[in-house]
Amino acid sequence: MKNTQALAAVVSSVGLLVFQADAAFAQQKPSPAAQGPLPPHATEVEEDALKALRRMGAYLDTLKTFGLTANTSLEVVTVDGQRLQLDGVTTYKVRRPNGFVINMKSDIKNRTFVYDGKHFTVYAPELKYYATVDAPPTNIATLDKIYDNFGISLPLEDLFHWNNGETREAKLISGFVVGPATIDGVATDHYAFREKGMDWQIWIAKGDRPLPKKLVIIDRTDESAPTYIARLSWVENPRLTQQDFAFSPGSDAKPIKFTAAR
Repeated sequence: MKNTQALAAVVSSVGLLVFQADAAFAQQKPSPAAQGPLPPHATEVEEDALKALRRMGAYLDTLKTFGLTANTSLEVVTVDGQRLQLDGVTTYKVRRPNGFVINMKSDIKNRTFVYDGKHFTVYAPELKYYATVDAPPTNIATLDKIYDNFGISLPLEDLFHWNNGETREAKLISGFVVGPATIDGVATDHYAFREKGMDWQIWIAKGDRPLPKKLVIIDRTDESAPTYIARLSWVENPRLTQQDFAFSPGSDAKPIKFTAAR
């Protein structure tokens, strides 16, 4: 995902980002070992942290289909310094290499994104409009096209192609192992990374199914540090048919045209 897209996609996912990209945040209490002093300005990426990301990415690539539910929170700060938390739920049905449906419902936005292998559609059911455009034959090419042409970033889109093309590794300034943690009853390892303008943390399940279970993204370009948090629940390799990716608008929905990105 492009560096400028990360926060955008986080925000849009809660009526982001926007994610897109993503303050206090909930986490498990660190183990005693993890409570030791950490370098405040670390400038290296620990090899164990890199290996964990590579292993996670390799496992994600083995999933021909997946379902995902992301319970999200976006913490923002008003102009007078008051913190607000905006919650949402985003669900995914994904087929490799050419199909996805993303339903995003938050406190301030309700959107559906559908790609059936030939067309990409954005649907706003409460506003009763939708827009459809011809799309390339793969998920990755479609994600690139809608960003380049229309400035659209989808929530957590890195999960579609973690190991394809430009990876996050080249953007990392620092990264380290925080320690073990339990997320929603699942034993995980907690890692922290820094990129230009952004800090992010990820909790990856232990064992032979290293799925990401939680993600935190903090925007350091804003002094109020808006923070995006997502807790992830997975269904691996569900049976999906072409009908799962068919778009059917409401009877009162009206088509509109996409606006080109400026």
